[in-house]
This record gives sequence, structure tokens and C-alpha cells, in this order.
Amino acid sequence: METINEQQVLDYQRIEKAIVFIEQNFKQQPSLSEIADHVALSEFHFNRLFSRWAGTSPQRFMRFLTKEFAKECLSNADNLLHATYETGLSSTSRLHDLFITYEAMTPAEYKSKGAGLTIHYGIHETPFGACLIAVTARGITDLQFLSEDTAEAVKDKLRQDWANADWIENTDVTQPYIDQIFYQTPSNDLPLTMLLRGTNFQIKVWEALLRIPFGQLVSYDEIAQHIGQPKASRAVGTAIGSNRIGFLIPCHRVLQKVGGIGGYRWGITRKKAILGWEMSQSS
Repeated sequence: METINEQQVLDYQRIEKAIVFIEQNFKQQPSLSEIADHVALSEFHFNRLFSRWAGTSPQRFMRFLTKEFAKECLSNADNLLHATYETGLSSTSRLHDLFITYEAMTPAEYKSKGAGLTIHYGIHETPFGACLIAVTARGITDLQFLSEDTAEAVKDKLRQDWANADWIENTDVTQPYIDQIFYQTPSNDLPLTMLLRGTNFQIKVWEALLRIPFGQLVSYDEIAQHIGQPKASRAVGTAIGSNRIGFLIPCHRVLQKVGGIGGYRWGITRKKAILGWEMSQSS
């Protein structure tokens, strides 16, 4: 009998395969039965699985993922970040609250590569595939999505970055974070603070990302404009790609100005899955 985690893995693999098929064939607007056949499920079972996962029908989700929808979102969002600042949404949104409560590491901690720090980490299933999360007593240091062949490489890189820290794999410590981030089970005893490390420019970009409302999209150019460096869209893209706390710092909400999906550190298909899920939840 499959465990819950095994079932979650299987569900996401089927959703991922369906999204790739939709993206490759959206111009033909494939029918529900065609998509179901592609993932080897009956039409009934696929529709039920997809609706449970995304909160909407596969057909509507397909519209969320088309380039025309992306273009429409961006064309209607020319002043999205400006409006966010002006309306004060940034001071009340959950994501911005996460940012303003973070504690960045001290220069001494950075130089010492984590000497004296205890870092608990765990690998967990999420609605968007497996992820590795690492936390200290002061906050989340990393939340990185994984594929089958990246888990060990991600762990090795983290240990290199924090070579002198005390590493402990303990999912009992990290599971409550996952529950709160992905399954909306908030805990007053577990504030979602973030221990960020980056240049001043990177942190400005990440702060701008935190101001993008749930289910909305902006372009790289807009981010550059709203951090006061309108000619720095390429550098903005690099900073976004350096984000190590996925989902919470929503780099998935940034698209190319012409309507293309743009890059994503953890894979384009996963970015489409997250975007489609957010849009279906906010529509």
C-alpha cells in the first residue's frame, strides 16, 4: 500500500507530465480525454486528480498556461508594483511580513561559514514535487526544489556554503515549516523568518519579489524599474536566479516582458505548475 508521500510523488509526476503535454500542444487545445490518455488515466480519474491538485479543471488550467494568458497578465500589470507600494499592500501581505522579520547573518557568521550554527534540514514532498528545506534557530536558510538527480548535489552545495555548521537531518523539526508554507497550517510558535544572504542589490530584488501579490505576474523590466535601476533587467534576472528560498520569495511570478515564461532555477515545468496553481486559487 502506498504511503501518503509516495502518492504525492505519483500525483505530481502525473501533473507534471500533463503540464508538459499541455504546453507542447496548447495551440491545438487538446481535449480532456487526450490529456488523460497521455498520462495513462481514465478521463474521470484524471479530471478528479487534476481538480483536487489545482482546484480547477484541466481545461481552465490550460488557459492559465498559454502564452496569450501570460501576455494578457503582463499587459494589465504595467503599474502592478507601483500600485502595490501606493496601496500599502506590501505592509500587510504575508510574504512581505516574512521579509521584514528576517535576520540576516552577521559578517562574522558569513566569514566563519556557519561556525556555531546548528542547521536542521529535511527532504519533503510538496504539491510541486520534493524539496529540501534547511532551518536554523533564526530562520529558513534554504528551500530548494529537487529532481531525482539533484538531491545529493544540493545537499553537498549547502554543506560547502556552511562548512563549519553542525548539520542535522531531522524532518520532525522541518515538517512544521513545510505544513505552514504549502498547506496553510499556521503556527504562532513558528514564525516564518528567513535568514538571507546576498548582496545589497540581490536583497533589493528579493524584496521587490515579495511585493508581488499572490496570483499576479510582473516582468523583469518592471522589477528593475521599481528598484530604481531601469537598465538592470539582466542583472535582475541574475539576482532572481540566485534566490535560494523558493516559493516564499516568489521568483516564479516574474515573466519575460514579451510574454514568455522566462527561466526558473528549479525547472520551467515546475514554474508553470506553481503559476497555474496560484492563478487557479486566486481566480
